[in-house]
Parts: sequence; C-alpha cells; structure tokens
Amino acid sequence: MASTQHTASTEPLRHDDPMQPEVAVEPPTPQETPQTESTIEPSPHNAKDGISAADHQPRHEATQPATHPSLQIPGIAVAHADGTADERGRSTTQPTAGAATPNGNLSATASRAPSPNPSALYPHTQVVFEDPDFATPPPLNYSLRPRKKSIFWFWFLIFLDCVCMPIGLYFGMWYGLTRDQLSANAVFSISTALLGTVSIVEYFIRFRRLWRKNSNCRVIGAKRFYLDWFHWNLSVGWFFVMIELIAGTCPHDPPIRVLAIPASTMLFAIGVELLIVDILRIFGVRAPCRISSLPMGAPLRPGIYAYIEDICAVDGSGGTEFRQRLNLRYQASKAFREMLHHLTLFWAIGAIVCSAVTVAIVFTIQRDAAYIVGWVLPFLWAGIWTAITIPWVQRSLAHEYEQWTTAKWKA
Repeated sequence: MASTQHTASTEPLRHDDPMQPEVAVEPPTPQETPQTESTIEPSPHNAKDGISAADHQPRHEATQPATHPSLQIPGIAVAHADGTADERGRSTTQPTAGAATPNGNLSATASRAPSPNPSALYPHTQVVFEDPDFATPPPLNYSLRPRKKSIFWFWFLIFLDCVCMPIGLYFGMWYGLTRDQLSANAVFSISTALLGTVSIVEYFIRFRRLWRKNSNCRVIGAKRFYLDWFHWNLSVGWFFVMIELIAGTCPHDPPIRVLAIPASTMLFAIGVELLIVDILRIFGVRAPCRISSLPMGAPLRPGIYAYIEDICAVDGSGGTEFRQRLNLRYQASKAFREMLHHLTLFWAIGAIVCSAVTVAIVFTIQRDAAYIVGWVLPFLWAGIWTAITIPWVQRSLAHEYEQWTTAKWKA
C-alpha cells in the first residue's frame, strides 16, 4: 500500500484533532475493530498489507506539535492530552531551509525566510520581549548611571584638549619666555597642530568599532562602509574646522579672531542640521538618504534621534541592541516622540544662537579676550544645556510611564 508523507507545520495541534502519520489502510470490516492502544503490535495482517509496526507512532506522541524544536510560535498555547496548556516561549533561532521533520523527511518549505539584515545573524543583537502586551513602554535597557565615571573622564579630557590647551599654549608662548624666539605664525601653528588630539583619537576608535568585521554596534540594515550618521557629520565638521585653522595660520600675522571660532563653527553646523531635519519631518518630507538605522525613503524622525542612537550605541557601548530598542520605543510611544521633537528644537536653536553670539562677541572685543571667549563660551553653553536636559528627560520619562495605560498616549 502506498503511504503519503506529512510535512512539519508550525501551527499548534488541537486536542480534538491530533496529527498522526497518514497511512493508507483498508477500511475495517464490521467484524473488525480499529485498534485504540497507544502502541500497535505487529500482526500478520499488517505485514501482508506491507505495513510494519515501525510505520505507526504512539498516539500519546501525536499530541505534541510536529515541529522542529527551534520553530516555536511566540505566545501560542499548545494543548496537551490532559487538557493543560503549554505557553511557547520566544526563540530568536532562525529556521534553515531543508530542516528535518520528526519523521525524518525534509520540510517542503521553510517556515520563515532568512533575514537579509546582517545584524540578525548575531543573537546578542536580537531583542526579546517577555511582555507582548507592553504593560510598560518598551525598555531601552540603557542607563547613564553606571557610565558616570567614563563620561566624566571623557569630557574632562575634551575640556583639557579643546579649551585649556589652545588658550594655555597661546598665552604661554606669546607672552612667555619664547616670545622673542617664536613668531606669531609659529605660535598659532603649534597650538593648532596639537588641538583636538583627544577628539581625533576618539574619532578613530569609533571608526574601528563600526568598521571591524562582526561589529556589534553597526547600524541596523546597513553595510559596514556606511559607518553611521554621527560619524559622517563629525567627518564633515572636522573637515571645515581644519580648513579654518589652516587658512588662519598661513598668513605671517594670523587673524586671531578667526582662530578663535572653530568650536562655534562646529556648533553652528550641528544646530542647522538638527533644525533642517526637524522642519523637513514636520512638512512630511521623507529621508533623502540613509540616516543611521532609518533607510532612505522612510518618514523622517526628529534630528536628535540619530545622534542619540549613534552616540549611545557606539561611544556608550549600547550596541546594535540599543538601536533596535530605541526604534521600537520611538514607534510605540507618542510621548517619547514628542519629547525628542522638543529636545531637537531646544538643542538646535540653542546651538545656533550660541554660535552667533560667540562670533559677534569675538569680532567686537579685544583680541586676547576674544580668543578666550571663542574657545570657552561654546563649551560653557553645552554644560548648561546638559544640566537642563537631564532633569527634563527624567521628568518626561516618568510622565510617560505614568500615562502609558491611557489610550491617548499609545501610538
């Protein structure tokens, strides 16, 4: 007798319709009674029809899902013969084409196509949520508290490198013992050559983290040559700052006021970009290019979103998992989206105003004082804005949690 092969399925089995191997047998005569035992003993009748006892499976095994152990359906209750239910847990393992079924045959079709996302190949970048109903906002699993020491030392070195060093070298060499030996051009050439050492080292460190094979902080869905949005902005910003510094040190008598505004130039560029992105988002313009994990053609997000994603994922060691969690949080929470929009305007307008005020002061006051103001004021402004932002974000997140159960706050 010919027999048909069944294919493994990811659907749960019902208690009243257990799946069993389909075997073509002759219908029983009125005198014969079909067997109801959990096992089938070999008989001459079975052997005569070409059916052996090995072709039959025990009935108590047929109540289990005929699936591969890795093909679990999230949140599906599977009924057992005793009436109990088994809640299948989530699994991040992707099935492969040609997986073997319990009866030893190859599955005709894969239950899910392989993901084209390179980051999906690494389980540690996958987000597993135990609460599918989201009784609370999707967690970011990221905190600045355990990173306070690292943040302090990083910004302390930046302060020494970009504030103390240019001012100290200028006054030390111009009014110090070397005034008679060094020209004005040599003084500023030395001070600008040493400027940004810490920033440049950090630039190449984050480049290595993004570029290396199997990077765990790469942008979602992008190849490694893309790096990320913040890195490209940093590259463009440094390019124009270097042009400004080189042009300022070329003359025999360098224009000290021009050499005092590189920090303001970087601040202005970042502020304008944040503001333009948010204005385009308000008018419904779609992304003209990839912006970190946001692909080209997707609806734009607040300008500060990409900066938060890239800095926390790469410099803050949040990894690709943080990018995924931030994406889900943004999509799920209206309050979170509104907070990022307000933060974008707060930082963008503040950066533009600060840079404009700094340049205006630098070109009106005495040159030595202008050099100090040009390097100090942007960093002073950033410190004040950060001190305002931290409690603001904490209050906004607390309010988001409190109002989460209200329907008007859900996406």
